[in-house]
Amino acid sequence: MLKKFAAFAGVKGPVLTIVMDGYGLSNSEVGNAIAAARKPTLDRLFADYPHIQLRAHGTAVGMPSDDDMGNSEVGHNAIGSGQVYSQGAALVANAIASGAIWQGEAWKQIIAGAKAGSGCIHFIGLFSDGNVHSHIDHLKAMIVRAKQEGIKAVRVHVLLDGRDVPETSALDYIEPFEAFLSELRSGDFDVQIASGGGRMKITMDRYDANWRMVEEGWKTHVLGEGTQYASAAEAVKALRAEFPGVIDQDLPAFVIARDGKPVGPIVDGDAVVFYNFRGDRAIEITRAFEETDFDKFDRKRMPKVTYAGMLQYDGDLQLPKRFLVDPPAIQDTMGEWFSKSGITQFACSETQKFGHVTYFWNGNRSGKFAGETYLEVPSDRVPFEQRPWMKSAEIADALIDALRSGKYQALRCNFANGDMVGHTGNFRAATMAVEAVDLALSRILPVVDAMGGVALVTADHGNADEMYETDKKTKEPARNKDGSFKAKTAHTLNPVPFILYDNVTGGRLGLRQLPNAGLSNIAATIANLLGLEKHAKWDESLLTVK
Repeated sequence: MLKKFAAFAGVKGPVLTIVMDGYGLSNSEVGNAIAAARKPTLDRLFADYPHIQLRAHGTAVGMPSDDDMGNSEVGHNAIGSGQVYSQGAALVANAIASGAIWQGEAWKQIIAGAKAGSGCIHFIGLFSDGNVHSHIDHLKAMIVRAKQEGIKAVRVHVLLDGRDVPETSALDYIEPFEAFLSELRSGDFDVQIASGGGRMKITMDRYDANWRMVEEGWKTHVLGEGTQYASAAEAVKALRAEFPGVIDQDLPAFVIARDGKPVGPIVDGDAVVFYNFRGDRAIEITRAFEETDFDKFDRKRMPKVTYAGMLQYDGDLQLPKRFLVDPPAIQDTMGEWFSKSGITQFACSETQKFGHVTYFWNGNRSGKFAGETYLEVPSDRVPFEQRPWMKSAEIADALIDALRSGKYQALRCNFANGDMVGHTGNFRAATMAVEAVDLALSRILPVVDAMGGVALVTADHGNADEMYETDKKTKEPARNKDGSFKAKTAHTLNPVPFILYDNVTGGRLGLRQLPNAGLSNIAATIANLLGLEKHAKWDESLLTVK
């Protein structure tokens, strides 16, 4: 149980934490959908209430360097745990650099499984250097090692990005990669790209939102079914011509074939590595490979393979059973210690970010702690730019009901709009997304007042704050050949806001701007607002009390 906080007895009402996903603070208004949006509620919060900036990228959230953008997974890990853990990107890079990954039992089993069977290893994953879900350098290192260990064949199934990297950059990765494979290819080592497709079209669904994506990936990677092309580069060029304006993440599936036969279907005796290190979009395809009683779609055939993930994507569900690098062992989370202290908790979001206020918030655990209540609002299955308001109204409804019930002392929610719509690259839709969240806040905050509570308004990383790519030479917004701005779909390196909405303590409370304040400082701040001392492992509170 957490000790009582001597400086402040806690607010009488609830403490609500609102995460505006993808809402960064940029100094520029060019390409800034947040600056362009009409947002009277947020404007009032910044004008009238205590607010500071928090770091939400790089080493502040456990990434290898401060050149690495943050993401929702590591952001919610940091918020929920009150600590900074080395995350997947750093863990994998370190394991490869030290050679520890090759000495691990999982990699040895992948090699042994392939040699005892067909002699082939398949690598499936996000094909970029975005370093949010995966990194192409990790893939290259594993292919080189596989050749060194005597593997005869490797097949690569590429999930095109255009989300954590520029939206039409697929060929910038495919063409150098093909050259890399050509240098490795020899008489006794056959390595080829076998299939692919856009990350939002096949394979990488999450939170059970759209299993058809995973089914399409299974048909493409495992069964070798789909439209055939001679190479991945040819596939991308042809699909862009067939579907003008479609960005990489939405390109349809493709299969590489020779003489009408797919070069890399997955069959009995193969080994398979899903090389994403981030878990949310890796769990469903892992289930399709590992579950004997799988019922989400008809797999048609279930090849007997040696399967591994880069990390274990769900520790509670033990998915996958075999993994190459140990994930961060996150301990002593806010949810756990609030539960031990008798604090009732409520978590809500729509499907697209539901796992972030539950699974990631609680240290990559899929179960609940005592006293926690979860509410998931099902997301629409339409392109986000077509409904940029997403489920903001329904989340607001659920929060208002939960606040008015008086059952919960600590509540949390995530509004996915700024991130999911920001990823589409559609500037006008992104401004509407910000406006939808602003409208939801205008409905929620008066209820916080009525219940005698306070709210913390923040974000997990930036996205909608930079909707245009920057020209590396001129530092100005990059333009397409037709003169239009080139859309940016990736997260940003900008800080995020941290606002204290308090109309009940008579101005006693404020926030202090520490030099390296980050998302991990939020947990201690919430604890103090509840009248509790922080856990010894948590980073310090940002709350000031008069």
